[in-house]
Amino acid sequence: MNNTTYSAKKGEIESKWYIIDAANKPIGRVATEAAKLLRGKHKPTFTPHIDCGDHVIILNCKDAILTGHKLDQKMYRHHSGYIGGLKETPARVMLDKKPEKAMTLAIKGMLPHNSLGRQMLKKLRVYAGSEHENQAQKPEVWEVK
Repeated sequence: MNNTTYSAKKGEIESKWYIIDAANKPIGRVATEAAKLLRGKHKPTFTPHIDCGDHVIILNCKDAILTGHKLDQKMYRHHSGYIGGLKETPARVMLDKKPEKAMTLAIKGMLPHNSLGRQMLKKLRVYAGSEHENQAQKPEVWEVK
C-alpha cells in the first residue's frame, strides 16, 4: 500500500485556456470560478505550492452586477503612502469607468497573497466587452453555476 501524497512537478503541468462570460452575473460568483481555475483547484493534480492553474479570459465585465446595496455602499480604497493619501472610489463609479479593475481586484483577493498568487494573476485577462485577442489559444467556455 502506497501512502505517499501526489505532488505535481513543474514539467508535468498542462495549462488550458477558459472563457468566462460575466454578463448579468454577480462579480463575486465570477471571481470565485476564475480564482478556482487560476489556482488549479478543479484538477485532480492540484498541488498547493505550485502554480498548476489554467489561463482565464473574462468577457463582458461592464455587464457584471453587484447584489444588494453594494452598488451604493461598497468603496474601493487604496493609499498613496503619504499622509492623508487615502483614495476612495464608490463601486458605482468603478463599474462605470474601470469594470476590468473591479473584476481583477475581486479575483486578486481570492488568490494567495504571495509570489505564487502574483504569478497566477498574470494568467488572467479581463475585458470590458465581448471581444478578445486570444482566439489562437482555442479557449473553452466555462459556465458559472
